[in-house]
Amino acid sequence: MNIVLREITVRELTESYEDNEEGGVLGYGGKLDIRPPYQREFIYKDKQRDAVIDTIKQEFPLNVMYWAVREDGNFEVIDGQQRTISTCQYIEGDFAFNGRYFHNLQSDEQEQIMDYKLMVYLCSGTDSEKLKWFKTINIAGEKLTDQELRNAVYSGAWVSDAKRYFSKSSCAAYGIGSDYLNGSPIRQDYLETAIRWISEDDIEEYMAKHQHDPNASALWRYFQDVITWVGATFTKKRTKYMKGVNWGDLYNKYKDEIFDPKKIEEETAVLILDDDVTNKKGIYPYILTRKEKYLSIRAFSDAIKQKVYEKQKGICTVCNEHFDLSQMEADHITPWHEGGKTNEINCQMLCKECNRRKSGK
Repeated sequence: MNIVLREITVRELTESYEDNEEGGVLGYGGKLDIRPPYQREFIYKDKQRDAVIDTIKQEFPLNVMYWAVREDGNFEVIDGQQRTISTCQYIEGDFAFNGRYFHNLQSDEQEQIMDYKLMVYLCSGTDSEKLKWFKTINIAGEKLTDQELRNAVYSGAWVSDAKRYFSKSSCAAYGIGSDYLNGSPIRQDYLETAIRWISEDDIEEYMAKHQHDPNASALWRYFQDVITWVGATFTKKRTKYMKGVNWGDLYNKYKDEIFDPKKIEEETAVLILDDDVTNKKGIYPYILTRKEKYLSIRAFSDAIKQKVYEKQKGICTVCNEHFDLSQMEADHITPWHEGGKTNEINCQMLCKECNRRKSGK
């Protein structure tokens, strides 16, 4: 890896700046690719963006940036995308700093900003060396998510196309899936979720296998199928409880089974109102799997356990042996799935061995 330090003025950096879907984000007279395929979207908040402009106006040193030198002699940003875009957007008049846009400044103030020197390391080397630099130097900046790092490692046509569907705030995946997914598209949460679903948690292997595919249409079709299946199976949208459910796993296992959406909605409504169900998100996998572990059924309180233990005089109601409280467990006399509630009337204390035997029946 060959590294050369160069001074670049803001005037040079912002020359021919453009940001559009077709041409990407370019600067430095069209010779700098500000957002190469492995880079993330612009994520700076107003406070961070303003800090960049404040640093420049006060002529304090801005953190060094890194550009990779391409084979054609042009450049791509390895580190510094957020600072670069903040600077360019201010010069373009996209936002004001301290109530003044760039065009509101006096000519001498404008010249001071345009003449400000940025320190840029120009890095020449192989793709793998540049990506290694990208992963290393970003540790000191806005921490990359795991998926942002994967996008760097497996960059190519497939990642670029996948980001078109999954990685912008107004992307297609957000349009149909925002009621069901946690996270933010621009931090690659949607893309990570979609790949996790289709790969059944083997994201790296899936991305390695498809890195050189010309497009990500298969992933996009799969994602659409999952969301369509969810809406057809659970017909009433309850965003509060539906967000973050592992819908891909449920789709993979149950997509070919026939369900009655009307009955599912009736049961869902009952479970939502059941105070013993403490994990409402677990209602959806429970309805399909019938595994009560997803519901986190409310446990008996310590006060109820103590009171029932005293009533039983420490005697297990199954084996009729005496035990210390620490050697016993609270049990539903009538199981929850048969309508039993988590209250004192429906509680009995069993020794651990008897409770295990009963639970295993």
